[in-house]
Amino acid sequence: MNKRFASLAVSALLLVSLLSVPALAEGTEAAADAAGDDHVIVTLNPETALQPETPAEAAASATETAQADPVPSAYDAASAATAAKAEVKADGTKDEQLTYVALGDSIVSGVGLADVQYSARSGYSVDMAPNFHGYSLDCYVGKVAAALGLDRDHAINLGLPALTAPDLADMIRYGKMPQMNMASGCEYNYPEFQDYIRKADVVSVQIGSNDAFVPCIVALGNATNWKSEKLAATILAGDLRNEGSGSTMSTIYRSIKAMDLTKAEKDATWNLLFSGMSKICDETYPKTTAALISIVQEIRNLNPDAQIILVGYTNPVPLIPCWRSYFNKLNKFEKQIAKTYNLTYVAIPNTETTLDVHPTIKGHQYIANKLVNAIENP
Repeated sequence: MNKRFASLAVSALLLVSLLSVPALAEGTEAAADAAGDDHVIVTLNPETALQPETPAEAAASATETAQADPVPSAYDAASAATAAKAEVKADGTKDEQLTYVALGDSIVSGVGLADVQYSARSGYSVDMAPNFHGYSLDCYVGKVAAALGLDRDHAINLGLPALTAPDLADMIRYGKMPQMNMASGCEYNYPEFQDYIRKADVVSVQIGSNDAFVPCIVALGNATNWKSEKLAATILAGDLRNEGSGSTMSTIYRSIKAMDLTKAEKDATWNLLFSGMSKICDETYPKTTAALISIVQEIRNLNPDAQIILVGYTNPVPLIPCWRSYFNKLNKFEKQIAKTYNLTYVAIPNTETTLDVHPTIKGHQYIANKLVNAIENP
């Protein structure tokens, strides 16, 4: 892999907007000099864009999801009632809080929200530990906590940007990734993962989007002989959410046109968009599903009694058929293993997202509504 493009992919996938990397690095270094420490808490920029769905099936899907998944409307009432439950009772004692742990990728961590926290460190990696308890109030973990009256010691956000399903299986099994994921550039080491899971009453899992997306970004680099840095930056850094008008694909088309590609490079790029991505999704699916089973089994090994909630997938951009198929199959698979392993499956097809797939504040609240309704005996 071209090292410059690898650096781009890593930086963007690990939450640093490539288009502002120099400014961010300069600000981080200045703050580190002032504080005498190279671990500086900074505000997170959006990263990672996925482009699922196809217009040919959009109408049928919209009808199906509207019937199967109405938007909850009692969030505020549930929040008030469950928060009151955690207050001091008449006899002066306090109701015991349940412990909720959220596992997953950048969607879980809250990427795209203004106040996601991480600690910058040398190399491509970042430390997400500040976000475990310091997550945004607007992410769905924060909203679940508010609804259930949980403090930050009882609602923990273990979302790790750029994480894949196999990576998460390793994190649960070992408390770390045995080695860097060379495609995404992420590498995490948090032994406390296992302790959090052992103490949890409820564990939610939302993972799998990056499994096919990261290889597609790398394939784009190969197809263009690494001329695709600007497009990758636009996609990975979340800049598609800044497009006031026009579709995601039109933005991609304009970027491809501006690359000054040779005929062979153009052919390879269009082949990737119209058939290569489908092949990648097809090859990725069995690996992701196998990892999902491992994730469930490893959580059960650490905590046989916790309620495990599998959070489904959404199709925020109805354009690319292979992505729609990929997410639809994963949703069906999660439903299946939920029945097999006595888990809870939560569908979230109506999540409002920006063009880079990360939920809006309204989208996070929608997911939180679904989770609060699914949690047993809150």
